[in-house]
Amino acid sequence: MTEREVRVRFAPSPTGPLHIGGVRTALYNYLLARKLGGKMLLRIEDTDQNRFVPGAENYILEALAWCGVVIDEGVGPGGPHAPYRQSERKPMYKQYADQLIASGHAYYAFDTPEELDTMRARLQAAKVPNPQYNSITRAQMRNSLTLPEDEVKQLLDSGAQYVIRLKVPRKEEVRFQDLIRGWVVVHSSAIDDKVLMKSDGMPTYHLANIVDDHLMEISHVIRGEEWLPSAPLHVLLYRYLGWESTMPQFAHLPLLLKPDGTGKLSKRDGDKLGFPVFPLEWHGLDGETGEPTVSRGYREDGYLPEAFINFLAFLGWNPGSQQEIFSMDELIASFSIERVSKSPARFDQNKVKWYNEHYLRAKSDAELASYLLTALAEHGIACDQAKAEQIVSVMKERVSFPKDFWQEAKYFFQAPDSYDEQVISKKWNPQVAAALTAYAEALAGTAEATAEGLKALFNQTMETQGLKPGQVLQALRVAVTGAGAGPDLFETLAILGTGEVAVRLRAAVAKLG
Repeated sequence: MTEREVRVRFAPSPTGPLHIGGVRTALYNYLLARKLGGKMLLRIEDTDQNRFVPGAENYILEALAWCGVVIDEGVGPGGPHAPYRQSERKPMYKQYADQLIASGHAYYAFDTPEELDTMRARLQAAKVPNPQYNSITRAQMRNSLTLPEDEVKQLLDSGAQYVIRLKVPRKEEVRFQDLIRGWVVVHSSAIDDKVLMKSDGMPTYHLANIVDDHLMEISHVIRGEEWLPSAPLHVLLYRYLGWESTMPQFAHLPLLLKPDGTGKLSKRDGDKLGFPVFPLEWHGLDGETGEPTVSRGYREDGYLPEAFINFLAFLGWNPGSQQEIFSMDELIASFSIERVSKSPARFDQNKVKWYNEHYLRAKSDAELASYLLTALAEHGIACDQAKAEQIVSVMKERVSFPKDFWQEAKYFFQAPDSYDEQVISKKWNPQVAAALTAYAEALAGTAEATAEGLKALFNQTMETQGLKPGQVLQALRVAVTGAGAGPDLFETLAILGTGEVAVRLRAAVAKLG
């Protein structure tokens, strides 16, 4: 028997922006597929048309592309199992629901919404926890198991509305092996008779996802922990449809928790604590007011995709070593489902920021200069490549995001119009002002110099003024940049040039007295 090809799928619903937890699910699927030489599929599960949000599918595609998750087959590239949107596959699901009815594993249910409400109310009044339509309650309901055969036929022929439900056995243990959690055993009495086909003819997630995974030859289903309660039901469906021998292996990923560890991470947590929970910015409508809203995205906030992915990989997985920095290829080589934790992973915004700083600093000065040059062009400021590279070289240890280069380096292009008051109050006095005037005079007679030369000239000037360099250094920085802290001061002066520094020193002395 030939070894089965590894085929995984990411199957989001187009109901809005892709949550960071969904991106992690896609990433783990992708890493496993690449590690084992398999294929990554993208399927859009849009059976619930009431929740469909225009633009969500394109958002998903764009987000995955930005993250570097390459789709081999499915929505986008196409493939031999098209179509890959469940709404376009609608005609094929009914035959499998009919097959389950014919084999006695499913049935027609004709109950009205009012009858269902009455059943739930009766069970609640009887103090039954979690009222369900199941192997016990179905005996009192209007379905093809309780109604005479001729009445069932008449209802079907007359076009009466119905759903198709799975007939879950009353006393049976359902067991399967989860690649992360080991053996999972659930008694069938805890499983309700889930609807497989809705009254509008659309399949529910449970039937559609099983049929599609089988027809698309999916070998591994890696999904969030929230689907773990549904897994026993899916095992029954594989068994009843005769597909148990080719049933995919399951792996249910741990939850992503809020930074304080008290519950599942949500968009509201991001809004409250000031960080995005979506990979890309999302423009939508407020669910209550209908007003346009914008939700932050990691891309637009200035995070690099490689930093975002490196951070995300560690939310639930560890490589078994002290290494923290991984390229995508290194993640692929190191990844294994066995090293994914059962325990929830706590979200740490400081950690993703740390990753971003690392990846920024690892870039060449030429790459970093492009960020600064783009911002300068937006502000109508001219700057050549060489100078931009000099600036980012001294600034890169002090920035977290590409936009910071402009924010932190404005003084290279704009003389300060205000000065750090705390430094001025402590360090500025007539003697310091006189020393800076003397340094300005010395610079005016000096050709363009290196940082080392400017430092030597400063020390020499301070000696003639009877001051120690440390008494004047911070005042010098504030006079030239307006700020009390920054990159290497004499590197900064060298980039500005002796003429510009002299002009700024005189302006500061004149303004501050």
